[in-house]
Amino acid sequence: MKILHIGKRGNLQRFTQKSSILRTMTLVDVPMNEPVSAYLKDGADADFIIADAMAPVTGELIQSMPNLKLIHSEGVAYNSFDLEAADACGVYVCNSKGMNAVAVAEQAVLLMVGMLRNVAQGDAAVRAGHQIEMKEGYMVRSDLRELSEFSIGLIGYGDIARETARLVRAYGVSTIYYNKRHRLNPEEEKAQGVIYKPMDELLQASGIVSLHLPVNAETTHFANRRFFELMQPGSYLVNTARGELVDDQALIDALASGKLAMAGLDTLDGEPVQTSHPLLCQSASVEKKLLFSPHIGGITAQSFARSYAMADADIRAVLEGRRPARVVNHVEQGRAQ
Repeated sequence: MKILHIGKRGNLQRFTQKSSILRTMTLVDVPMNEPVSAYLKDGADADFIIADAMAPVTGELIQSMPNLKLIHSEGVAYNSFDLEAADACGVYVCNSKGMNAVAVAEQAVLLMVGMLRNVAQGDAAVRAGHQIEMKEGYMVRSDLRELSEFSIGLIGYGDIARETARLVRAYGVSTIYYNKRHRLNPEEEKAQGVIYKPMDELLQASGIVSLHLPVNAETTHFANRRFFELMQPGSYLVNTARGELVDDQALIDALASGKLAMAGLDTLDGEPVQTSHPLLCQSASVEKKLLFSPHIGGITAQSFARSYAMADADIRAVLEGRRPARVVNHVEQGRAQ
């Protein structure tokens, strides 16, 4: 059996358990964004593809691999994979749903607390020799705040948002959620410590709003001018999902006007981010209201290990003649073993 790995070279060996069936297979390890010919050179006869969530897995590649049985995303996304071609060829496509939920939830909470304690400016002040001035300023103004003061609104309620709700319960916050497609039943809401509100009511009731949506035609620039107008004065925005969810100019205007106190962003629209990005070209008054992290929420070592464990389980299922657990395309019966 052979695996074609499309992504960061060495990841499969680095993050798979010694007992993983993946380690028993011949590995062809090729970086993403190579021409199809580079993947077919040694991988045309591969039985499985494991690919970076952003790697294009094209119809041409799928149709040129007669032994291919399963394509597995290393992450949650799979929108760069040609699902129609996989359907037509009887190839399962699976993702690693939930693999990074804990990691991204931790990043969301980090940004929440980081904004309330103004960690970036505090770090800079200490490094510049102004520790005591910074401390005394906070004491005079009494403007450092605790998370427990806030109601937190989670927009979207998938795996990551649920983990975020679980983590912030320890802070004693009131957690509100909105999910367009599915509302929990009352027993589930009580067990998870969350309250459902329609979108507009959530924005009006939440001191911190955290985005947990996928990007599509409906959600691009979801956080727009009207969105920010409905938020509480002096509230906070967190985005650990996708940068395209936020209308950058609307966010800038909300920060400049004081409508938002701060925004904590793990991802920006237009990555890789350049110094010319609009959010990086603001006046000092807006700049100090932005806390960035470099889109690292989901890339912990534990997340990768969980991803490869999921791929291991799904590939084992195929080899045993069973349907994989994480199929996202429309194949009822995969290619014969």
